[in-house]
Amino acid sequence: MKATLKYRVIAESDDIVEEGGYHYFPNAHVRVDLLEKSEKTAFDRECPHGVQFYDVVVDGERHERAAWRYEAPLPSMKHIADRFGFWQDVEVG
Repeated sequence: MKATLKYRVIAESDDIVEEGGYHYFPNAHVRVDLLEKSEKTAFDRECPHGVQFYDVVVDGERHERAAWRYEAPLPSMKHIADRFGFWQDVEVG
């Protein structure tokens, strides 16, 4: 499975975990050089799993909060620890 933005592969792996309709890629299979941490919002700070959103930057164009991961997932979400999810402009398939 791949996560792409403007034909640029951001993540690629066969080790995918699906949760809540999203596909999560292992950290080691993500082009973190294309990600920049987003500032946390009040809503982010309320997340019990410690969500951190990332902007995806491709060819100088910023796609705000198009990736995320949980920094401190509760036991019910441990299966997606150390993984990134993608949405908005990022195509996953």
